[in-house]
Amino acid sequence: MKKQDTTEEKIIAAAKKVFIAKGMMGARMQDIADEAGINKAMLHYYFRNKEKLFDKIFTEAFLSFWPKINDLLDADINLFQKIESFCHSYIDVLIENPYVPIFVLNELNRQPAVFIQKIFTSGPPKVGKLLRQIEADVKADKIKAISPVQLFINMVSMCVFPFVGKPMLQAAFGMNDLQFRKMVELRKTEIPRFIIDSISK
Repeated sequence: MKKQDTTEEKIIAAAKKVFIAKGMMGARMQDIADEAGINKAMLHYYFRNKEKLFDKIFTEAFLSFWPKINDLLDADINLFQKIESFCHSYIDVLIENPYVPIFVLNELNRQPAVFIQKIFTSGPPKVGKLLRQIEADVKADKIKAISPVQLFINMVSMCVFPFVGKPMLQAAFGMNDLQFRKMVELRKTEIPRFIIDSISK
């Protein structure tokens, strides 16, 4: 059992590297087998196909950060602190799992109902408290008038877009992988600063 667990862990670690380097569509089972140091038959023994392997990796990645994001959205901290913490944590997750946004978009287009049911097995995101918090701050004249839903979408989309558009951004600005990494690290502070400045009175 210990050997089996070790082999599966090696496969998963190798698959993450390959998926990050080549994406879901570009990755081949042979690439993953080579990276893991096993033959293709052994890889198929553990995972029948690339989709099953990716599904496992995605599920583990999603389930590992989803509770943290929910806890953060539900936390008893002021709005600006919540925006800063959300952007920082969300980008950290995407840096570690850059293949997730494209996979989510593909699955939402391919089988939206099935995918949503799968990722929300423990319930939808706990955005209610954040939305009420935004609404209350607007009413109290602490921030400029803005739709709570629009503000939340701004936060998420500004964090996610660089990972979805990575090839285009790298080509447009002549960035290598290291430069891209530095750019998204900087966005952990740039995004909340931009959003907070835009709603501050």
